[in-house]
Amino acid sequence: MAAYLDCAATTPIDPRVRDEVLRYLDEEFGNAGSRTHEYGRRARNAVEGARDRVAAVVAGSRGDVFFTSGATESNNLAILGLSLQSRGHVITSRIEHHAVIEPVTELERLGFNVTWLDPTPEGWIEPDAVREALRPETMLVSIMHANNETGVLQPVAAIADVIGDHPAFFHVDAAQGFGKDIAALQHPRIDMIYASGHKIHAPKGVGALVVRRRNGDRPALKPLFFGGGQERGLRPGTLPVHLIAGFGVAAELALEEWPRRDQCCRAFRERLMEGLAPLRPEINGDPERSLPNILNLSIPSVDAETAMEAWSELAAISDGAACTSASYTCSHVLSAMRLSEERIAGALRFSWCHWSEMPDLAAMVAAIRR
Repeated sequence: MAAYLDCAATTPIDPRVRDEVLRYLDEEFGNAGSRTHEYGRRARNAVEGARDRVAAVVAGSRGDVFFTSGATESNNLAILGLSLQSRGHVITSRIEHHAVIEPVTELERLGFNVTWLDPTPEGWIEPDAVREALRPETMLVSIMHANNETGVLQPVAAIADVIGDHPAFFHVDAAQGFGKDIAALQHPRIDMIYASGHKIHAPKGVGALVVRRRNGDRPALKPLFFGGGQERGLRPGTLPVHLIAGFGVAAELALEEWPRRDQCCRAFRERLMEGLAPLRPEINGDPERSLPNILNLSIPSVDAETAMEAWSELAAISDGAACTSASYTCSHVLSAMRLSEERIAGALRFSWCHWSEMPDLAAMVAAIRR
């Protein structure tokens, strides 16, 4: 079977996480909302323990963490939930994930004023561009942590400094970088952070929106749907204890093992680039500002579909974000970076984790040459 190099789409589950998930499916199957007996109390304790573990990654507290079903729900909750409070100005970028772009586009349709920031040709947003876009009526700045197509890290800590004492809330979609780039997300001026379970070796279907207090108060989010009152009324519905418990273990392991994982991923990247060097690949995005586990490149005169077909039995890779790979649309990220049409058409995304197996690089080079 082909080597799996699409970890930006989803990661394999960690066996230690799987054990925790199965424990809360089979043995500890109680409903965390049942407060009248031991089964429910133990389920509740598992959920609260997971909150602590997720919060620790971003130097937050248990009360900051609201569990959700994943990125789309979390980002909609942060963006639309905040906008239900007032009508103001929003700043975001043209390289965000669609889970941010689409709710912001909906705000624009409803009459909100939106500033769409362009990235540099290297794929990151200049903090000065945010500074220049800020207005007295700006209510929200939403800039991602690490781009899902290029892996380029956005300077979210510097952007947080730029926002400073401005009353605007700062929301960061950290789906790709949570647990992989630690210090930036611990900046206290970031008000809302999204984290994803299945990007750090937990199951799909669970995520968290971290909502921090500033000057004693959290952003006044409104729920998008109603019923049951779970998650302090912000996100109703019976909590999937098994998924949440697994997510908690995955978050704890990501924080504890980060130095080793980071080192492994950087070594993998060096070997990958060395092995593909005969094809003269062009890297899309600043390699000095990127996560160590994502690489977007184009091979001159070879389109992405041809390359993926040639490598179908050697490496499982992507030509972009998993959520749009079936549509065959041009990458909005690479287009915003102002790359040539030929380079965009040839763009391939390699993404791996600390235990990924290296494909046969010599065979990959030979397949393209054929």
